Amino acid sequence: MKRQIDKKSLIFGRHPVLDAIKSGTPFDKLILQKGTRGELEKELRHLSKKHNIPLQYVPKERLGSITSGNHQGIIGFLSLINYYKIEDVLPMIYEKSETPLILILDGVTDVRNFGAIARSAEVCGAHAIVIPQKGAAQVNADSIKTSAGALTKIPICREGSLINTIEFLQLSGIHVVASDLRGEKLLPKVDFSLPTALVVGSEWDGVSKAVLQKVNERFIIPQVGTTDSFNVSVAAGIMMYEVVRQRSELC
Repeated sequence: MKRQIDKKSLIFGRHPVLDAIKSGTPFDKLILQKGTRGELEKELRHLSKKHNIPLQYVPKERLGSITSGNHQGIIGFLSLINYYKIEDVLPMIYEKSETPLILILDGVTDVRNFGAIARSAEVCGAHAIVIPQKGAAQVNADSIKTSAGALTKIPICREGSLINTIEFLQLSGIHVVASDLRGEKLLPKVDFSLPTALVVGSEWDGVSKAVLQKVNERFIIPQVGTTDSFNVSVAAGIMMYEVVRQRSELC
């Protein structure tokens, strides 16, 4: 039995997919049949990299389970939003003479957590959310619904490397901080009057070691009970509200 997927969210076939990518159509991801070789595979690799679209190689059976149409070994999943690049968003923030607040999601894969985080981010005035190309929750109907539409209002920047993104932000004058149960200071002691990027880790593993090694500062959210930690969307909301609280006191 084939999976029930909205046909309007798919483009399949070699020429339709290639033409759509070249015309700037936003894609959530591309899946290509394993073993594909030659010019098609080379061109898709080139275009997916150029347009920042995740490309996955899957068995033929996976393609057939998604559509009974003549997919020719390639299916593109259309995105419900347009993705941005952080290097394009950041100058616009500075041009408005605003103090940047960027949210970086490292390993958040649950769509409802993603949506809830986006809702809090929009309410708290965050300027953008950065997600990795791989290992990130999809922007789909569930995440948009949970976000109360916030995912269509705040720029979502999909980046190939969070490490490179953090280095770019730091060179651009952004103070990058991360929530970590082994953090050196409590959340209220962090100076959020600075241009800031907040890193939020996954529900189970927290922020990855590689990312933690790159941040400027680590902090811990104060807690009283014995439960290990806050839910990731709750933690993100607490962090962003602390930024709002500190900055409102400066006005």
